[in-house]
Amino acid sequence: MDFVTLIDYVGTFAFAISGIRLAAAKNFDAFGAYVVGFVTAIGGGTLRDLLLDITPFWMEQPSYVIITGLALIFVLIFRKYVVRLDNTFFIFDAVGIALFTVVGVERSIAAGFPVWVNIIMGAITGAAGGMFRDIFINEVPLIFRKDIYALACAMGGVFYYLCLWLGCGHLMTQIIAAASVFLIRVLSVHFGISLPSMKPIDK
Repeated sequence: MDFVTLIDYVGTFAFAISGIRLAAAKNFDAFGAYVVGFVTAIGGGTLRDLLLDITPFWMEQPSYVIITGLALIFVLIFRKYVVRLDNTFFIFDAVGIALFTVVGVERSIAAGFPVWVNIIMGAITGAAGGMFRDIFINEVPLIFRKDIYALACAMGGVFYYLCLWLGCGHLMTQIIAAASVFLIRVLSVHFGISLPSMKPIDK
């Protein structure tokens, strides 16, 4: 198993838990929670692959279906702790978007697209799954709020190419890019940094 596949699996597990955790908090049944977790885990990558005109990754192997099932079992076993702790959702979500951003950039590179497309695909891979999750549980998606969310993913793509420009090794580039997304997301929430909201125009 190569490193990209490993972080893809870890990201899938983390993102599935974030979706299942929110579904459980809203009293979804186990199947409904699994669906939310699965869509959260594969939503961004599926949208990316469709835009890149390639077969969605999860349709080529059952690993992602199984990993989401393991995430459901994890939440069922530790539900008392996972559902009640808000920081649990936040950490798993931040880890998920960080890892998926790197996967998205590299999948787009492998498909032969230019730098700007690769950065956008990284952001879509990282952020779109959370958008689908929030829609499924009837919440305003984080990507449309003031939170630094999709922007953190885009910055991760920028750091990826900055590392390449500086001559960093492949593994170090992946680690720095993922860490940048995670840190930007965590620090922006910790210090209350957000984008300005659009104000209605007075008539």
